[in-house]
Amino acid sequence: MKDSYRNNFPIVNRIEYKHKIHNDIRLDNYYWLKERENLDVIDYLEKENSYYRKMTKKDMIFKKNLFGEMKSRIKENDTSVPYLYNNYWYITRYEKEKEYPVYIRKKETLDSKEEILFDCNLMAKGHEYFSLIGINVSPDNRKVIYAIDTNSRRKYSIYVKDLKTGMKLNTKIKNTNGGSVWAADSKHFFYVKKNLITLRTEKIYRHNINKEEKSDVLVYHEKDSTYSVYVSASRSKKYIFISSYSTLTSEHQYLDSEMPLEKFNFIQSRIKGLEYEVSHFKKYFYIVTNHNDANNYKVIKTPIKKPGINNWINVLDHRKDVLIEDIDVFNNFWVVSERSNGLNKLLIKSWNKKFKDFYIPMKGETYSMYLGYNPDFSLSKIRYIYNSLVTPTTFFEYDILSKSKLVLKKDEVLDKTFNESNFIEKRIWALSRDGKEIPISIVYKKGLKINGKNPLLQYGYGSYGSTIDPSFSFSRLSLLNRGFIFAISHIRGSEYLGRDWYEDGKLLKKWNTFNDFIDCSKFLIEKKYTSPNHLHASGGSAGGLLMGVIANKAPGLYNSIIASVPFVDVVTTMLDDRIPLTTSEYDEWGNPNVKKYYDYMKSYSPYDNIKKQKYPNFYITAGYHDSQVQYWEPAKWVAKLREFKKDNNLLFLNTDMESGHSGASGRFNSLNEVADEYSFLLSLEGIYK
Repeated sequence: MKDSYRNNFPIVNRIEYKHKIHNDIRLDNYYWLKERENLDVIDYLEKENSYYRKMTKKDMIFKKNLFGEMKSRIKENDTSVPYLYNNYWYITRYEKEKEYPVYIRKKETLDSKEEILFDCNLMAKGHEYFSLIGINVSPDNRKVIYAIDTNSRRKYSIYVKDLKTGMKLNTKIKNTNGGSVWAADSKHFFYVKKNLITLRTEKIYRHNINKEEKSDVLVYHEKDSTYSVYVSASRSKKYIFISSYSTLTSEHQYLDSEMPLEKFNFIQSRIKGLEYEVSHFKKYFYIVTNHNDANNYKVIKTPIKKPGINNWINVLDHRKDVLIEDIDVFNNFWVVSERSNGLNKLLIKSWNKKFKDFYIPMKGETYSMYLGYNPDFSLSKIRYIYNSLVTPTTFFEYDILSKSKLVLKKDEVLDKTFNESNFIEKRIWALSRDGKEIPISIVYKKGLKINGKNPLLQYGYGSYGSTIDPSFSFSRLSLLNRGFIFAISHIRGSEYLGRDWYEDGKLLKKWNTFNDFIDCSKFLIEKKYTSPNHLHASGGSAGGLLMGVIANKAPGLYNSIIASVPFVDVVTTMLDDRIPLTTSEYDEWGNPNVKKYYDYMKSYSPYDNIKKQKYPNFYITAGYHDSQVQYWEPAKWVAKLREFKKDNNLLFLNTDMESGHSGASGRFNSLNEVADEYSFLLSLEGIYK
């Protein structure tokens, strides 16, 4: 296999290109691969795909069996937990041998005749990729807004359907983010348009369903290229919000939903570094904010008539050891979503002191727990969702007054051999090189000997404050049942241990993210969970950046690395303000037009730090239509790795020519991508069945 690899991998033309800034020159021989319409570029991508298929031809039956195995665990005829909103029950249904959902509703009771809103299986016919989002029924229940993307660039077209006739209105609004908010009159709605080049969400329009799009009114244009915008509604439906946000700063405007033609008013105009999110209850806005050094956030209230920062009143103080992630406001109580020592908690608070504040009881070393969809403002019951590395997603209904809970649904694993008690899940702590304790969530099958000989897949992300909580996976069972250990490293750059954990892994502290992952790897080897011959690493997007850095920095620790749509050409991308997301991310990575950020970014950028050394085995994916990490980043990375690496290990680039950042659409199509990854891992471990 490796002899044929040595002789037959695709050859890429090298065309010298020099990036020049700050009196520094970076040589980029593969810069030309960003010419999307260049036939030589497409030819190269297709040759890489052909090479990957040829090299893994012997694994095709195994991949097919893995796909069938993973799919067989998932209930095909399945329905969501119904929810009641505005006198209708809404349900999502999946049908056997169909890829897409069917959205239905029933009036007043679940015994009523069903009304099909959308059958996505019919709508998706003729499309390689199909995504329907943004379903939004009007207050009068007679119309529904929805948005469709068929090219995987996340450029959604908005449509409106008359629910009485079943016919589409003459509305087709292109290049949106798919979101919308109805005004109370069920005639006007607000939506967001994207910049055609950068895809930044930048303009809010008001649409009248009785008029053509050309008469739509621009109500707000976010001109600062480091900010994006979205539109939303309060749970009470009383107010509509326009929100502008960057990585470190947010700003909100509000409008009474019953007066859609009026002007939006600012709650508090932007102040650099001030973050706040808004909810509504009676005469006040309730706000989660970092105001006055509340790094882990606090909750304030402010009168709607005078909402500015000078009138903010503390309601729930900042706590150093508790991160406030969100609040959800209801008519009789409110819920605070917290994170303490890495674990999710739900705090229930009364408006009128009818009961003492309490937490919904929860046990476990490592799990995910979060509030579900609760659109009704007046109920005394809430829904929350729980799962863990061994527990399938479970939907609970919790009665606030009786403090009792009811299981509404638990995802069923269609595998007679599956039993939660057959697995061990726990949280362990690695020590970083600078003395920080790094949590690792880990799962493996009972009876596995911890002797250093086990294959282990270590997953990481560590950017944007995005926390990867442990969750159940139907497909992951295919690894665990074959002796794999799975571990999530909760490294800095996430908010797993609070806002400081994020701040300590961004900008000029970004190396902490990469070093944490490497130190976790060394810890897992030291504690004999695995060894370098059996340790595999995985990450996608910004987690793919992590994979690129560890490959350069500590290649000897890993047998293989899976990098999904990886952000690996950091400096070049962050210097190009025409690329989607670039300018809005200066607060995350730094602006390389400033020399200190350029130098620091260049110190870790995977593409710029490839060297002549041995590398692990690689499986790398890209999406030709990806709007977040452009296909040329992984393509350039692979081309340069082929030029520099001094080994005969596997290096595969698999580009989906039909999809974008999120991969294939459809409920089961994505399992083919998982089967590709798992067969790669298992074959390296000599497991073929």
